[in-house]
Amino acid sequence: MRYTYLGPSGTFTESALLSVPGAVGAERIPATSVPNALERLRSGDVDAAMVPIENSVEGGVSATLDAIAASEGMRIIREVLVPIRFVLVAARPLAIDEIKTVSTHSHAWAQVRQWADAAIPTAEYLPGSSTAAAAVGLLDPSCAYDAAICSPALLATHPDLHVLAEDIGDNKNAVTRFVLISSTADIPEPTGADKTTLTIPLPENREGTPENRSGALLELLEQFASRGVNLSRIESRPTGRQMGSYMFSVDADGHIYEARMRDALRGLHRIAPGIKYLGSYPRADRQPTVAPRIHSENSFDAAHAWVESLFPGGRPAHLKR
Repeated sequence: MRYTYLGPSGTFTESALLSVPGAVGAERIPATSVPNALERLRSGDVDAAMVPIENSVEGGVSATLDAIAASEGMRIIREVLVPIRFVLVAARPLAIDEIKTVSTHSHAWAQVRQWADAAIPTAEYLPGSSTAAAAVGLLDPSCAYDAAICSPALLATHPDLHVLAEDIGDNKNAVTRFVLISSTADIPEPTGADKTTLTIPLPENREGTPENRSGALLELLEQFASRGVNLSRIESRPTGRQMGSYMFSVDADGHIYEARMRDALRGLHRIAPGIKYLGSYPRADRQPTVAPRIHSENSFDAAHAWVESLFPGGRPAHLKR
């Protein structure tokens, strides 16, 4: 297996990848961005890509949600949860009040803002492509900032960085969710504690433009609710096609091999044919999904058998389903 991940080495994303069985001894290629990682996957340079998709403090990672939605032929096959800790580092020993500029990834900066407002209130923030890239950039003699915020794990490979402050995150229980994406069409077997990820556009009219009307979102949500499928995440993202054109990125509890999930997808496809199935995979927290009795596999089987029994001479040939 060949893997890519949001690099450089030492990012939280690499930590997530290293938790995948076999990844420690496999070829690992850092990517400069999430779209770059998915392009490596699309072109066949790698077999799978690990990217961040959600943070317990900041919510969905927009770059990942948009890049996955724009990609074709890719499936999420695994998720990983990584506790997030931050340190403030510099290329040389500095007093905190000497820091004029600091760099890190935008999601990391959002998670240390309270600390930064109290400890370095006058420091200017410069966005970095990743926490590790910002920290490694300090070692360049032409670096334009004084300090960076990164993972403590980076210090193992860059011991020449000086730690100025430790455990500076505002939320000590912060966790980031990462997903492993593959170009395979195979679907992991259900475990009873699974998740299904979808992107669903708003319904469109005959002219192919979004129907901006009351109840459009409710119509989509009813497809899940009426079949007992719980949503653990739903976020709206612009499609980029025109103003008011949105899609919904959704995580649903359950697996496509379950009758209630398949039935929900059929209902969604009738309303929004542009729906994308991005994969069913085991939940990282292993929390089992318990369906109400009326939405159990036995209930769907019994309902199907009952309808079929209404055709005593067999189903007429013109009835396709």
